[in-house]
Amino acid sequence: MAGTSFAEKTETRLDNAERLCAAHGSRLTDLRRQVLGLVLEAARPVGAYDLLDGLRADKKGAAPPTVYRALDFLLEEGLIHKIERLSAFVGCTHALDGSHTEAGHPHAAQFLICTGCGQVTELDDHGILHALIDATRHIGFTVRHSTVEAEGLCAACRDVATA
Repeated sequence: MAGTSFAEKTETRLDNAERLCAAHGSRLTDLRRQVLGLVLEAARPVGAYDLLDGLRADKKGAAPPTVYRALDFLLEEGLIHKIERLSAFVGCTHALDGSHTEAGHPHAAQFLICTGCGQVTELDDHGILHALIDATRHIGFTVRHSTVEAEGLCAACRDVATA
């Protein structure tokens, strides 16, 4: 996708994503790379049809199944997260910046969704994950994946609301 260029930080994350995929025996194709780049460059969580519009800037024949296949791959590789509440996607900056630290544990994704401005912040708080694992262990349940979505106000919106 020669027409697509991203910010330097995004390009670095895309290069890291290529290495992660190769380490898993998979391949970050040009199309998958472009979709991931669009997700990473979005200011807010981005929906599949917004991604399709972005793809069509360079690839006129792009269709919804193209985007959904790319998103499925990126989710499976742990390079993005789906914010279920918003039916939208965000990049997993923890994976792409190399800051996952606990091998053998599920990724501890928690999202803070601001109902004021729509900003989503990802946490990677292992204390929350361990509390969940401890609580479920008593009933014989094994956590493989955990996503917590909490709604509220970010600091900027809270300050505006209290002013």
